[in-house]
Amino acid sequence: MDIFNYTRRSTVEVNVGGVKIGGGHSIKVQSMTNTGTMDTEGSVEQVIRIANKGGELVRLTTQGNREAINLGNIKQQLLARGCNVPLVADVHFNASVADTATKYADKIRVNPGNYVDTARTFKHIEYTDAEYADELKRLRERFVTFLNLCKAEGKAVRIGVNHGSLSDRIMSRYGDTPSGVVESCMEFLRICCDENFNDVVVSIKTSNTSMMVTTVRRLVRVMSEEGISYPLHLGVTEAGDAEDGRIKSAVGIAALLADGIGDTLRVSLAEAPENEIPVAKELVNYVALRSRHAAIEASAYDGFDYEEPQRRKSKAVGVVGGDNVPVVVGLATEETDVAPDFIAGDVKVCGISSAADGDFVAVEYKDLTAENISRLKSLNDIVLVASTSHANPVGELRAVVHTLCNNGVDAPVIVRRSYDEPSIESLRIKASADLGVLLIDGLVDGVWIENSACSEEINSLSFGILQATRARISKTEYIACPGCGRTMYDLQGTLARIKAATSHLKGLKIGVMGCIVNGPGEMADADYGYVGAARGKVSLYRRKECVEKNIPEENAIEKLLELIENDKKCLTINV
Repeated sequence: MDIFNYTRRSTVEVNVGGVKIGGGHSIKVQSMTNTGTMDTEGSVEQVIRIANKGGELVRLTTQGNREAINLGNIKQQLLARGCNVPLVADVHFNASVADTATKYADKIRVNPGNYVDTARTFKHIEYTDAEYADELKRLRERFVTFLNLCKAEGKAVRIGVNHGSLSDRIMSRYGDTPSGVVESCMEFLRICCDENFNDVVVSIKTSNTSMMVTTVRRLVRVMSEEGISYPLHLGVTEAGDAEDGRIKSAVGIAALLADGIGDTLRVSLAEAPENEIPVAKELVNYVALRSRHAAIEASAYDGFDYEEPQRRKSKAVGVVGGDNVPVVVGLATEETDVAPDFIAGDVKVCGISSAADGDFVAVEYKDLTAENISRLKSLNDIVLVASTSHANPVGELRAVVHTLCNNGVDAPVIVRRSYDEPSIESLRIKASADLGVLLIDGLVDGVWIENSACSEEINSLSFGILQATRARISKTEYIACPGCGRTMYDLQGTLARIKAATSHLKGLKIGVMGCIVNGPGEMADADYGYVGAARGKVSLYRRKECVEKNIPEENAIEKLLELIENDKKCLTINV
């Protein structure tokens, strides 16, 4: 993997209803309806809104055979209205529904965690090697039947692993680990290869951006070792809404796009699904600007682990570097929750030639000559401020830090990025795309964002990027699904009310899930969970444990607050 120079990963081509994914084709953007799939008119209208925004594929939930069959009616009405966007059936818990969907959908997404394995119970199950082999044989027999139907109908498949819905079988043998997530996927991909079925798209998603990125990196390596080159679908699941949802999605997705990984993507927002498309398109277009950039000649630091990156060891200079959380250089504000560590106007940055002990020192990759590196090593208590104007900013900033590591320079590094974006929406996407991967890779000790407009948003954006990478926690984190036809309540309105009631609980992670498909599993990464159990009913979780079932929706937020308050009194969870 060349981490300095941008090149798209080579894959086979997959045909989804006439839309080509992988094989050198442009990165396709997609979304998913949140209407009930039996609501034909509502689903048709929503698909058209998504397509009109530029969505190139649309997924719909198919809880049962009747929903799968109704995809045919939805497709017929779309064609009558001049909309030929491919439809994807989203299948969980029922392999026979996937079979039915082959007749009506252009692509069928199956979840390895619940395709043939029973719904997870978070219980450890001991398997002998023979017993485990028998389980894999049962999986193969059932999945081959499905693949044969897909071949006959000319339909594509997405193998879509969600960290939150790994089976008890996988969890028992591999644990809640990246290896387990990858193996859950590879079990199915090996069958596809054995059956010479190549119309396959692969995804691994989680709400934790760092785990999502490093696990996909691992998957790409394992696929390559086994000679598999299926295209990849990218997304951060349960990203949330508004600023947080956009930042989190851009951080996770762009960290992979930066290395040429990804052939189609969805930005999952807890909003109207058509809102996802402009964000996705801007992200794709921004990263695509790195194509055919001037080559960056750099050597990776031997101590850097691409699949399990650790934070670079740097010298602490005041509050910068060492074991300190990454700092923010920003603008003066009276808002204490987004107050930067340094005010930009107060920070004097000098060049290497004039630098003295204790200075903030500007550095670009071209500055790292042998002479300048020697000078930097001779100075004490300096903070390096790295910037770039290269067409591939991530590649060159990586080159700066890796070169410092290779030459034993342990001064902390703040990354300074300057933009000229007219809207906060564009600034969020670009800054998150540039800075997020550097934080996930553990390369930097602070961020400094500059922009000619939207200056009042810069502090919030900076802290949001740190939060999205979990490099620095400064507020409540919401792990919120985007909703679909399975959602059991008004997800967008409920999320807004939960935010209003809990936003003061800094550091707490609260999951807001529309149904049980990923709900309990993603709760493993949350302190508390609010999960749709039935129409008008909600279950509450403390991490993986369901503590109250089937609460009337009108009482559920109050019960959630009571649960949190009681835990605070008992010191069960530090909030």
